[in-house]
Amino acid sequence: MTKIEAIKTKVNEAEDLARKIWLAGIGAYGKGFDEAQEQYEKLNTEATKLFEELVEKGEKLEVEAKDKFEAEKEKVKNNVDARVAEVRTKLGLDADDTDKKIEELSAKIDALTDAVAKLAK
Repeated sequence: MTKIEAIKTKVNEAEDLARKIWLAGIGAYGKGFDEAQEQYEKLNTEATKLFEELVEKGEKLEVEAKDKFEAEKEKVKNNVDARVAEVRTKLGLDADDTDKKIEELSAKIDALTDAVAKLAK
């Protein structure tokens, strides 16, 4: 083998080695990209799953909160109604009591009217 052939062989080997180094770099980039993409997809799937679980939990808590609110609202309404009825009774404004008092007064007026009519004769 002549010196020129030896040099050409060494140049070809160097080019081949440079090409392989270049391809290894591209391969490493591609492999890193693929792994990053897999991790991203895995994280995205897990994040989506977690988000859906949180939404479901939130919906359950919302229903529970609404139920508790309605129950408390009903208790408060009943307490207010009871207090109002109690105050009305104490003030003599109870509807049943008022009707009864009107009937009693009407009866007394009728009795007085009869008594005045008798006295007028």
